[in-house]
Amino acid sequence: MKTKLLWIGAFFAMFDGALCAQDIAGDWQGALKAGAQELRLIVHIEKSDSGAWKATLASIDQSPDRGATIAADSVTVQGSNVKMAITSIRGSYEGKLSADGTSMAGTLTQGVPLPLDLKRATPETAWKDPSPHTAQFVTVETAGDKDVKLEVLDWGGIGRPLVFLPGLGNTAHIFDQFAPQFTPQYHVYGITRRGFGASSAPASGYEADRLGDDVLAVLDALKIAKPVLAGHSLGGEELSSVGSRHPDRVAGLIYLDAGYAYAFYDQSKGDMNIDLVDLEKKLAQLHVGKGPVDPGPLIKELLETSLPGFERDLREQQKTMETMTPALLAAQAAASAGALTQAIMNGMQKYTTVPVPILAIYAVPHDRGPLASPDAAVRAAQEARDEETTGAQAKAFESGLPSAKVVRIPHADHYVFRSNEADVLREMNVFLGSLL
Repeated sequence: MKTKLLWIGAFFAMFDGALCAQDIAGDWQGALKAGAQELRLIVHIEKSDSGAWKATLASIDQSPDRGATIAADSVTVQGSNVKMAITSIRGSYEGKLSADGTSMAGTLTQGVPLPLDLKRATPETAWKDPSPHTAQFVTVETAGDKDVKLEVLDWGGIGRPLVFLPGLGNTAHIFDQFAPQFTPQYHVYGITRRGFGASSAPASGYEADRLGDDVLAVLDALKIAKPVLAGHSLGGEELSSVGSRHPDRVAGLIYLDAGYAYAFYDQSKGDMNIDLVDLEKKLAQLHVGKGPVDPGPLIKELLETSLPGFERDLREQQKTMETMTPALLAAQAAASAGALTQAIMNGMQKYTTVPVPILAIYAVPHDRGPLASPDAAVRAAQEARDEETTGAQAKAFESGLPSAKVVRIPHADHYVFRSNEADVLREMNVFLGSLL
């Protein structure tokens, strides 16, 4: 009898493990309670191409970008026990799957352990995005035997197409509240670039012009003719890529605090990130067997142009760092670039000509929010430095691109379309109305 009981126990243990393997995939929802605050989380779990589990977490109450997710570094399933490591937030999750596979009781640890019970989302209980858009996936490239697909949001509307492109780390959902305000006069879309949100994340294809080609591929697939492209932050890189190479494909470009060196490269000032990538490539050619037979011209270019230019970049960076508070320095250090961000930075290009109608809105000086120094003198120094750097870039953009109208909004947030929504709406509507 004892042997029979042991066998039955082993059977159910095997069944429990099989249940996990079959049923853990899908969306799970829960609320993280920290004191009086309650934060809703969505955990998406699926099998990778290699057969391993993978997961992403989305906090729909903490960010206006409801499409942004945090990827778990590892997901392990042993019987009914589920564990996740999430190093980007220095956290982990441990949960136990219920016998019926519909819930998971567990703990999310991020400094301190907090209870987080998850329930499987069903068509009736699944969280619904309140923004009035539809979503579809558009294939922009076939990499090997796999398609690269981008999430495209469509808020509807009539009239000229208006396409929003998000900044680095964001998805098209960052425009969920802003974009619908244009639908009375325009047909409004949003594109999430490769590597982010629900879009495909291939190992390659993050060079500036490749990202610009992704935008063009979406326009072709959806038969969007002569749109106005509006990009926030790094989205300015894609605007300049499309506008410089295919000016006939767009009616105009709108840079929302997006006209920085990756969008318009000022030869007289340079840019540390872009110049560093160029310098690294040139220095690598000095290794034996890696460069030209005669390295003389390369050495001459390094001595006369590249190295003096990079010294200028370093001195400018030094000036900026002198105005930064410990909190800002710590935030900058904590925001170390992951592989995806590094690939995008390494793929930046020097755009100097964009012959289309342009509206460029700059936040200058920026509102630093909670990272602003409480010391008035330090804060004044930071703002003066921002006026000097961002102001110089805005002036260079204005003088270097004759077709551009440049608008400066003082003490606006980098997400200028959120912090100064009325100002941005007004300027965009005037610009859009001026286009033929």
